[in-house]
Amino acid sequence: KTKCFLYVQSASFILINVCCWQTCGCYFSTSRQRPGRFYSDPLDAVKDIPNGATILVGGFGLCGIPENLINSLLKTGVKSLTAVSNNAGVDDFGLGLLLRTKQIKRMISSYVGENVEFERQYLSGELEGTLAERIRAGGAGVPAFFTATGYGTLIQEGGSPIKYNKDGTIAIASEPREVCEFNGRHYIMEKSITGDFALVKAWKADKAGNVIFRKTARNFNQPMCKAAKITIVEVEEIVDVGTFAAEDIHIPSIYVHRIVKGDRYEKRIERRTVKKGQAEKPKPKKDSDVVRERIIRRAALEFEDGMYANLGIGIPMLASNFIKPDITVHLQSENGILGLVMPNEISSHFTLTLSGKETVTVLPGAAYFSSDDSFAMIRGGHINLTMLGAMQVSKYGDLANWMIPGKMVKGMGGAMDLVASAGTKVVVTMEHSAKGGKHKILEKCNLPLTGKQCVDRIITEKAVFDVDKDKGLTLIEVWEGLTPDDIKKCTGTDFEVNDIIAELQKLLIILYTLHHSFHSP
Repeated sequence: KTKCFLYVQSASFILINVCCWQTCGCYFSTSRQRPGRFYSDPLDAVKDIPNGATILVGGFGLCGIPENLINSLLKTGVKSLTAVSNNAGVDDFGLGLLLRTKQIKRMISSYVGENVEFERQYLSGELEGTLAERIRAGGAGVPAFFTATGYGTLIQEGGSPIKYNKDGTIAIASEPREVCEFNGRHYIMEKSITGDFALVKAWKADKAGNVIFRKTARNFNQPMCKAAKITIVEVEEIVDVGTFAAEDIHIPSIYVHRIVKGDRYEKRIERRTVKKGQAEKPKPKKDSDVVRERIIRRAALEFEDGMYANLGIGIPMLASNFIKPDITVHLQSENGILGLVMPNEISSHFTLTLSGKETVTVLPGAAYFSSDDSFAMIRGGHINLTMLGAMQVSKYGDLANWMIPGKMVKGMGGAMDLVASAGTKVVVTMEHSAKGGKHKILEKCNLPLTGKQCVDRIITEKAVFDVDKDKGLTLIEVWEGLTPDDIKKCTGTDFEVNDIIAELQKLLIILYTLHHSFHSP
């Protein structure tokens, strides 16, 4: 039977219904038919992608990537592609294969990830890289929008390296962004991104072309479906119409142009995280382990009952292992989880990963959603606490944690969004000094900023500082055996001392003086 897609539009909603109208023995349709929607071979689905096309590629790391479509694109030999993706995964799998064969000329991404080839090409002048989050607006037909993300950084000011020469100098720098003030805050204008083709991985599709995803594999796949002229979806299973309840459909058929059933999936896991066996003997702790654990345990004291928190890779996420048992903290991840369980629990499910690519599990009452919904939570100020690492923090709360020009670039990932919300407390956890004793807490950061005057608290293995955007740093805690004078020697800027610590310091001096006066000859 010929299906008719009836669109009923009002000022507030669009209702999409599937029906068949029969008149005089004929079936009448109000929309143009799109023949050849289903393909048996993924190569047939991508073979018309031309040289120079812009492709939107779904997934987050290796979770939810369209493996079969990428492998088929590799076989076509198409070149000079512009690829838009959250990151490039790893060198020998997924988009990493297209980078190695130089079929991708330009990469639009927010994070380099674990792809050494992507980082090498970016730094050696063979590849471009920039933010990719504008894709959400592109799918909605919004040509540009204003956001607080990136204000006060090179993204706003211009001069951010888009492409390097082979000698390490900047070949192409970003242009300054337009700035506008709303309600006393500054915002910058970002242009949206659309593509010629979207390559998407979903779990199931029905024969009407509706699509559903599984767990965190929804990530960037869902918004990318909406932002391309032609969306090609590979699925693990094709089911009959009616198998999905209408309210359970994630992507309606209007966004889907081609569907192919994947033959096999490797579903490689970047960082499998499993619970340590009880019989496993603990390894002797190194000095660096002791330092990290000290920061981790102190960071865990920042959690409060009922709080919604986003934790960065490394020390911040490890702090979740020390959440007090009598409180509930809802952990959120940019790739689409709310209510995840600390990553020391057993988890090997490929479609359940953190933004740091570790496998995890979830608590009862958890929710999965797409990355655009995740960043709406973040930008909208719905997250109470953001905890992340840093390369440098300034006296007034400027944060630098995403690149060392000409040497290392990891990308800003979601960090610029996470620190841009005025309603979110931003806590930095890091070692007090860099290798060789170089200061990390400075009068002014000399690395490119992630956010300007965004940090509220700094936690190191030696001290804890509160940050005031106008007054600067205040030392509120020192580690046992250290004094404010000790902290001054290893800190690259001046700071105030909390009244309680100052009084304790005076008391210690008096006790020290009395002790020596009683024991003097």
